[in-house]
Amino acid sequence: MEPFPAFRLTEEHGATRGHITTLTLDNLSPGTVVIRCAYSSVNYKDALAGTGSGKVVRRFPLVGGVDAAGTVVSSDDERFGTGDEVIVTSYDLGVSHDGGYAAYLRVPGDWVVPRPAGLSLAESMAIGTAGFTAALSIVEMEHNGLAPSAGPVIVTGATGGVGCMAIQSLAARGYDVTALTRKIGEAEFLRGLGASHVLSYGDVVMGTRPLEKATWAGAVDAVGGDTLAWLTRTMRQGGTIASSGLTGGTDLHTTVMPFILRGVKLLGIDSAYCPMPLRRRVWDRIATDLKPPHLTRTTTDIGLEQLPAAFDTLLHGEAHGRLRVRLP
Repeated sequence: MEPFPAFRLTEEHGATRGHITTLTLDNLSPGTVVIRCAYSSVNYKDALAGTGSGKVVRRFPLVGGVDAAGTVVSSDDERFGTGDEVIVTSYDLGVSHDGGYAAYLRVPGDWVVPRPAGLSLAESMAIGTAGFTAALSIVEMEHNGLAPSAGPVIVTGATGGVGCMAIQSLAARGYDVTALTRKIGEAEFLRGLGASHVLSYGDVVMGTRPLEKATWAGAVDAVGGDTLAWLTRTMRQGGTIASSGLTGGTDLHTTVMPFILRGVKLLGIDSAYCPMPLRRRVWDRIATDLKPPHLTRTTTDIGLEQLPAAFDTLLHGEAHGRLRVRLP
């Protein structure tokens, strides 16, 4: 196989550096399935890994990228054959196993999801881990009783990857969605994705009482911190919160009152090590009733050379939808 380009992370004098280099298949982590990658994407975790802002990467050098979609070129796993179109997200990709920012990827067969009908490779990486996290949040909340008839649902960090995917998927399911954002100038953009209401952080009085006015039947929260604490206090009876992010902080200051008096359910969303049977069900839902209808509007394509700037965009809270990486 000819040498191919890759965006590889190295550690130099204690700092993480990313650069485009040329690799061969022999340089990649071991696995049973070799994939010719067509697309990857940029997630908050990628930005943490690619800049060293978070202790994400466990070994150097390492090809970055927690997502990949492409075509199988060789396989020692009988479940996959040459020419199969597949998706790989999370597990140890871009953490301790060479990831999706390369023309080729080699992974264990247990990490590979067949591309579901109704979803192209390009669409799958417009969705990526962020969209998968949003869909998993909805699936878990509905498993715990959420339904459109239960009342309004709020999505925090609304212009980010998880947020803009969640708004679209919830609206497609018939939910009354409120988007919570610090970027009130993006209100029309968020309404165009399906949000019925747009709420600015500047207009939110979070309060300090153990229980505030019961407002939300459900919440997709990719922020954490004080925002998540406020959500616990403002859920309706039996409300569900799907927690998947920490951009607003890792501490949670609340009381047991929402949980024992209102029966609020706080659901931790782990998209990285989601069991494969559930992972495949969620991707099937993404290809059908949870498919975001406005992917073109929320997706920007970039190349490997634009990754450092993309990382900075995410870390500074300037993300607008999703960044999809086209691989050479």
